[in-house]
This record gives sequence, C-alpha cells and structure tokens, in this order.
Amino acid sequence: MPPISAAAVTELRLSAFRSHRGLALPLAPLTVLAGPSGSGKSAVLEAYAALARLAGGEELGQVFGEVRGGPAGCVPRDARPDRQGRRGFRLGCTVDGPAGPVRCDVAVQAEPELRVAGERLTAADGRTLLSTALRDPGRRQVHAEWHTAGTARVTRAPLPDDRLATALLPLRVAGVTDGQREVLAAAEQVVIALRAAFACDPRPEAMRAPADLADGLLRRGCENLAAVLRRTRAECGTRHAALVEAVRAGCAGPVAGLSTTPGERARVTAVLERGAGRADMPVEWLGDGELRYLALALVLLTGPGVLAVDPVREVLPARQALTVLADGLDRGMDRRQTQELLALAARMCERGHVRLLGAAQGVAEVPGGRLVDLGGERIP
Repeated sequence: MPPISAAAVTELRLSAFRSHRGLALPLAPLTVLAGPSGSGKSAVLEAYAALARLAGGEELGQVFGEVRGGPAGCVPRDARPDRQGRRGFRLGCTVDGPAGPVRCDVAVQAEPELRVAGERLTAADGRTLLSTALRDPGRRQVHAEWHTAGTARVTRAPLPDDRLATALLPLRVAGVTDGQREVLAAAEQVVIALRAAFACDPRPEAMRAPADLADGLLRRGCENLAAVLRRTRAECGTRHAALVEAVRAGCAGPVAGLSTTPGERARVTAVLERGAGRADMPVEWLGDGELRYLALALVLLTGPGVLAVDPVREVLPARQALTVLADGLDRGMDRRQTQELLALAARMCERGHVRLLGAAQGVAEVPGGRLVDLGGERIP
C-alpha cells in the first residue's frame, strides 16, 4: 500500500446507520464491498457520500432529504425512541494526513426533527479537539467547545444544529494559539479529504443520447459522456490514449480510437473507431455493461478538473486524493470486464491521487486492493 501523501479517509464508521451497528470499515486506496443484496453495501456508500456533502457545507435537510427513505430511513430499524420521542443515527470516519489520523463522528437526530445531536473531532492521541451537544431542544443550535490551549483552555460558542461543525471551524477559529492551529489543521484535513469525493453510477440509457457541447464536467450518471470525451481528447492526449487502451481491453471487437461527431443544436455524440477500413460505431450501440465500463474507466483516468466535484479550491491538488464512490461496480459487466476495470483501478490507485470505494456482487478477489465481505450484515 502506498504511503498517504494527501488527506484520505482511511476508516468509515457506521455506528448506527440503516442495517449497520458498530461497523468499522478500514479503507485501502482500492476497496470493494461484496455481499448479497440486502447486506448493506449501498448504505456504506450512502454514508460516505453524506459525510462528503456535509463537509462541503450542505445542510442536513439537503443531504438526508435525498437519500432512500429520507432521514427516518437512515435510523436502524430496531432503534426505539427515547422518552421525548427522539430517534437518530450515528456515523463517522478517520482521516489520515499531515495532521495524523483524525476522527470525526456525528450523531444525527432524525425524529421528531432533523438536527445534529452531537459531534466530536478527536486527535490521534485521543484528545477531543471539538465537541458539540444539543443541550436545549427549544433552540436551533448546538453548544460547541473547541481546544484553544491559550489563556482559556477551550472556546465555547453556539453553532447551527443543521450543519457539520467541523466544516464551520475554519470560519470560526482564529488560529492564534498552538491549540487553535491544531484544531484548524485537523478540521481542514477532514474537510479536504471528504469533499474530494465523486459518487458515480453510470446510466447507460441516458448515455446514449447526444450531449451538450458545453457540458464539460462529467456528472454522476455520466449522461454527458460524449462532451467530456471531446474535451479530454483535446486537452490530454496521454490520458486519452490510456482510455482507448482500457476500452480496447474491455469492449468487444477491435478498438482503434474514441472520437466524437458534432450534431444539431450544439450537441455531440461519441464514436468508437474500429480501424482497418471498418465503419466506426456510435457508442450508443454498445451494450449496457460496455457503456458502464467505458464511463468508469474514464472516471478513473481523469481528475477533479473534469468531474462534477467540489474540492477545496484553496488547496493544491497534490494534497487532495479524489475518492470515487461506485455502487454496482460490476453491474451489467461480464467477468472479463470486471477484472480489467479492477486492474485499471489498482494501477491508478497505486499512484496515490485516486482512491476507489465500490460495491459489487460478483467479485471474489481484488488484486492490489481490499475486498470487504458484508455478508454477515444483512438487513433483517
């Protein structure tokens, strides 16, 4: 495993989230979740994506209002309400980087109102750098304390109860004392690592339609694949050649190149070049598995500047490792395509600037990565 040169999530914790309780998942640069349907693979990816959006400053309602079943669907089924009728869920992560391993854990109250119930940011030596608590249910705020190590040991202040406090600290901490600088470094490391995430689930039915020429940032469903291919081919010949090589290994028939053809109303379609006098084939004619393979290979070979992600722009790209979240990693693919995609992922993850957390059903081993079997975590 390569050394961590950029901030990266090295453990994901689902203390009480959907079907999971007390689940701690160590994350390698390449990690694939296996297990039957209902084992909670998608829940793990949802938890990571939710933390990433919270780190980006989004409100709880925005984040958990869009997940399956809404906020109440994230609460473990066997969770019983307390005397005030409150139920919730807990999740967190560990982020390694220049500040050392930093833990971030958050408890969310889902019922009767959606709000943060508590949050904790912990240093590698176990010291609490930040803690929040919901002390007055009648007020839409949490009581926050963070490490200062100055004249006063801690600083206390109210913070909003609908946002991740860790993401707000860079705006609230002055960074004057050594303690404040330590808190800032830990919070920024967590935010940097979580925000550099791209949740990807290619939708072949949408990828077959022409794309808007101006739509040059690849979206989650990869429906604008053709426009992004046109852009990457013009901007980086080396990466485009690597993509052609990957497609040649994973798609049926000869592959001499990938190109695009303009259409009406400033739209563009992608074309698979067959070479040797053979007629080129529109990408839309490919099977679902081939289209998903093509899209995921493009994601692994490109960078944040070509993907619809929101990294911390004030931080150099070398300090940020893009994490690709891919549910149904092998969906629609045959064994050969899956093996080729995993081999490509292993090569790209080894370089240190891309990480992959995927979920699959037909994967038995992950050369160069870690396979996590969630078969024992089935929903009752």
